[in-house]
Formats: sequence, structure tokens, C-alpha cells
Amino acid sequence: MNYSFLDFLTLLGAIGLFLYGMKVMSEGLQKIAGDRMRNILSAMTRNRFMGVLTGTLITAIIQSSSASTVMVVSFVNAGLMSLVQSVGVIMGANVGTTMTSWIITLFGVKVDISAYVMPIIAISIPLMFSSKSSHKSLSEFILGFAMLFMGLGLISDNVPELNPEQLEFLAGYSSMGFLSVLLFVAVGMIVTMIIQSSSATFAIVMVMALKGWVSFDMACAMVLGSNIGTTVTPILASLNANITAKKAATVHFLFNFFGSIWTLALFYPFCSLIVWITDAFGQGNPSQAMASFASVNAYEVAVSFGLSIFHTVFNIINLSVMIWFPNLFVKICDMLIRSSHKEDEEFQLKFISRGLLHASELNIMQAQRETVVYAERVNRMVGMAKDLVHTKNGTEEFNKLYSRIEKYEEISDRMEIEIANYLNKVVDGRLSYEGKLRVSSMLGIVSEIESIADSCFNVAKTLVRKEEAHAHFTDEIYANIDTMFKYVDEAMANMIIVLKDVENVRDAELMRSYNKEREINNYRNLLRTENIESINKKEYNYQSGIFYMDIISEAEKVGDYIVNVVEGVEAQVKGEDVAKEHIVAHD
Repeated sequence: MNYSFLDFLTLLGAIGLFLYGMKVMSEGLQKIAGDRMRNILSAMTRNRFMGVLTGTLITAIIQSSSASTVMVVSFVNAGLMSLVQSVGVIMGANVGTTMTSWIITLFGVKVDISAYVMPIIAISIPLMFSSKSSHKSLSEFILGFAMLFMGLGLISDNVPELNPEQLEFLAGYSSMGFLSVLLFVAVGMIVTMIIQSSSATFAIVMVMALKGWVSFDMACAMVLGSNIGTTVTPILASLNANITAKKAATVHFLFNFFGSIWTLALFYPFCSLIVWITDAFGQGNPSQAMASFASVNAYEVAVSFGLSIFHTVFNIINLSVMIWFPNLFVKICDMLIRSSHKEDEEFQLKFISRGLLHASELNIMQAQRETVVYAERVNRMVGMAKDLVHTKNGTEEFNKLYSRIEKYEEISDRMEIEIANYLNKVVDGRLSYEGKLRVSSMLGIVSEIESIADSCFNVAKTLVRKEEAHAHFTDEIYANIDTMFKYVDEAMANMIIVLKDVENVRDAELMRSYNKEREINNYRNLLRTENIESINKKEYNYQSGIFYMDIISEAEKVGDYIVNVVEGVEAQVKGEDVAKEHIVAHD
């Protein structure tokens, strides 16, 4: 058989179709179950066994241990789970990824699913044009499923046939004893590192074994190597994350590395165990030559089942051993990865980073967590502005506090830009309609929080102008400003409560925000009237009254921005129409 460059490109295209089908199927499932997966991961149990179950379930759903481990790294980075909690989930992810190998084995070998690919695609087309986003997501999942197995079939059809001389060349690398095992482990690891999918590597290895390129033992070695290679994706994802997330990615590597070490130490007995199990289940001996089987199909079934059993048994035994030592993994990571002088840079986002954009639906929660941190930081500015009112102008204490407010305002501007850029990148990914609406609402919320910071800085600048004009406030003015800031503090505290639990926000908390905003407006109106009367009574001069009202107006604007944030949250939870019913007149 003449194997041309065009045939090679066709093979690469088939691998690409397989990977793209897996990606589309995974993202379709994320859209269908994204909120449920967020709830599962955000409410991660402290029990290591439940963590394993969760990791297994999530990976079985999205068909990628790399993707699920990246999610875990993201949630460790976001502070949603501790490093110790993440260990169980990461271990479970390695068991969950064996589901893909069984899907390939059961559907790709026993059933010629390529014959049903076009009817499957035909079923998905009407769903694609449905008005419901859930139906569109289901259509994506079905299309991805079809493309995955279309790609698998094309890989098998376009792998070049080998003549005896070429087989002898490959056989030479398979007969070097344990050195051959190490060589094929390295090949499996490198291939997986390049294509960043152990599932795709498993499909390639299975085809190679069925074609007779490699023996069953060497195919098992490549599958073993793919378990190490799949750890590269989370490591790459953690490069821009915080130090705890880097340790979580390292845990994934250590788990697979240590597992591969003990398997290599017992490689031939372990392979014999896999052969015995496969034969005991009536699938035949996968290590025997094709000629010893009654048919080619019987040989293919034996080899594919043997490889799937190897993959599954390896991960289950590895899990059964490693699950008892989560703290040991953490200690090793602490030794390998040491923190720098300042772990949390002042200008660095705490919960999101550019390197963690592998699951757009789930990344929304990362941005939500960062928004809460942003709100809490700006809330500190409100307290600083209040303190500055009572700090004597021109003193060192006043200058330090003013500089601190100014610095916080600069940080606030940068945080708004970085969170908004992150959300825009999330939108560029595959998002459900509901996810896009949520991101749009979050962009508005971030903008309103930045406006709160601007108002706080405006208060500080007003106090500087007051001193330059030699204006003075009476005790009553100070008392009124304190009362206004008390109302603002209460509104801010309730806003942060709402932001911290967006998906479970209560009507009472929403109504409290609207009522507090009305209270701030009414108090502002009362102070305006009293200010005119006080000026007429010569209690203080007109210029002092201007600065006084400027501070009150900025505080009232903060109340407006706060209620705008709450309206944005309500729009996410209940829809924009319901939120509009509660919009109040701010002026």
C-alpha cells in the first residue's frame, strides 16, 4: 500500500475530528448541566470518599479528566475548596476518565456505530433550531457524540497498513524486555502531552493494537504513559494561578506518577492479571495472536476489552492505595512548591486568571467570586471615606488616608478592567443563552461597583477642596454625614450578602436593599431642605453648605449604585422583566 502525504493529512484530520467531537460533546453537557455542576463543586464535601465520587461523576459526565482536573484547579484557585479536599476529587477524576475507554470499547468495537452516525446527526438537526437553549445544548451533545465516533472510524480507516518488513521494524522495539516497556510508556506520555487528551491516545493505541502494530503488553504500556501525559493540561492551566492551585495540579501529576511507578514495578504480573480477568469474562486472551481467534471481530473484542480493563483496574487500585494519603501529597507539594515573598500580589486578581478558561460555563462562578472580592475591597473604601471626614485636614494621618483611598481607586479601576476582560473571554467561548445573559448582567454589576469607588474618591477630593477653601463643618453636619454613611454601610453589607449567594438569594434580602435605597434618598432630600434653612439662619456659610451637600450627594449616589448591583443580581435569578418591576426612582 502506498501511503501518501494526503493520506497522512487525512489521518491527522480524523484525529482532529475525534478531538473536536469530544470537545463539542463535553461543552454541550456543560451547558445542559453547568449550574448543577457548579453547585456540586461549590458545595464540595470535606469527606475524601465523597470527593472521589464527585470527581468520578464529573469526569464521567464531561468525558475528560484533564477538563475536570482543570475545573478543580480553578476552584482551588478560587478558594472554593482546600488543597486537601481537591486531592479526592482529582483521584476520582482518574477513575471517571475510564468511562471514555469503555464507551469506545462498547460502541466503537462491538457496534459499528459509524453506520448510525448520519441518522444520529439527523436527529440532532431539529433540536439545533429549537427556541429553547437546553434543546440546542442537547443538539451539540448529540453532534459531538456522532463526530467522536466518526473520527474514531476514520482513524481506523486511515492508519496505514504495514507489510511484514515494517512490522519486523516495530517488533524490534517491542522485544527489548523492560526497556521496551519504558519506551512505549514514554511514547504514550509524549503523544498525550501533544494532543492533551488521554482518551484520544487510548483510541489511537487501541487501533494500533488491533492493526497488530504493537503487542498487548506494549499497548498497555502506552495507556500507562497516557495517564502521566494527561497531567500536562492542568499544569499549564495553573501557570497563572495562585500557589495553591499550582499545588493542586502537582497533586494530579504525583497521583499518576506514583501509580505508574508501582505498576511498572509489577508490570508483567499486572498484565497477566488483566489477561486473566479479560479471559474470565469470556472475551478471550488479548495477548494471543489474531490467528488463534475464531474471527477478526473476536480478536478485536478481546484486545479492546483488555485495554479498557487495564485502564480501569490500574486507576481503581491506584485510587484504593493513594486515597489514604491525601496529607502526604499535600506535604510533598509543600516541599516542591514554595511560596515567594508575597503570595497574594495587591494588583493580582485573587480568584480568576487568564490560564483557566477551559470550561466557560464553570468559569462564570470564578468571575462571580472575584466580583465579591471586588465589592468587599470597595466596601473598605466606604469606611475609609467616612474616617477621612473626621480626620483633620493637613495632618500626616489625613495625607496617608487620602493616599490610601487614591491607591484603592486605582486598584478598583484595574480590577474592573481585568474582570471585564475575563468575562469577555468567557463570552467568546461556548456559552448557553442563560450563561451569556448572566455574563452581561455581571459586566453591569462590575461597572456599578467601580462607580462606588469613584464616589468614595470624590468624597476625599471634596474634603481637600473644603480645606483649601477654609470651610468648616458644624457638629450637626458631622452627625448628619455619619448617619448617611450608616445607611450606606448597611446597604453595602446587604449588597455583599446578595452577591455572595447569587443563586440562592432571598426575596427578603432584595427588598431590604430597595427599602434601604429609598431610606437613603429620603434622608438626602431631608438634608437638602435643612441645609437651605441652616444657611438662611447663618448656622454656617453657603460655601460650607456646598461641600456638605457634595458629600451627601456622593453618598446618595453610592446608594443608587448599590441598588443597581442588586437589580443586576435579581435579573440573573428571576429575569430582567421581574427586576424592572422593582426599579425605583433614584432621584
